[in-house]
Amino acid sequence: MDETEFWEIIDSTREAAEGDPEDHADLLVDRLVQLDPESVLDFARHFEARYNRAYRWDLWGAAAVLLGGASDDAFDFFRCWLIGQGREVFEGAVHDPDSLAELLDEFDEEIDGDAEDLGYAADEAYEQLTGVVTPDLGLPPQAAEPEGAPVRFEDDAALAGRYPLLWERFGSG
Repeated sequence: MDETEFWEIIDSTREAAEGDPEDHADLLVDRLVQLDPESVLDFARHFEARYNRAYRWDLWGAAAVLLGGASDDAFDFFRCWLIGQGREVFEGAVHDPDSLAELLDEFDEEIDGDAEDLGYAADEAYEQLTGVVTPDLGLPPQAAEPEGAPVRFEDDAALAGRYPLLWERFGSG
């Protein structure tokens, strides 16, 4: 599976789910079980590589603005959600997290920003197809610390200064 096919699967299942993260995960599993097990592993590798690539302090800060704070788990689920938004939003956010203010039409912190189940969709599909758990994907592990300079999540002024567009649209102050 190439990168284009990976993003097509993400986009088509998100659109069919009308943006609902839980429905998106269910539809993604349904789509993946139509593939052969090796293609599901390819999908999992694409997902995991992007998930690890998004392990960045600047994205964590953007998540904190959007979510009104972001614990370790909340940031993990946010990264799954970010991948689920498709290539344009994901790549734009990785390049410039503040650009999420322009890339997102709307953001409801009650349903958006949390797509934990998307992160498990390939594992679930692989297990349904083979009856065994997903093997090691052969990717380097996630870094011990996020890439970049740490962000002071508790400092509203620092967040507003670092993410002016996001703060103006979604900030809590």
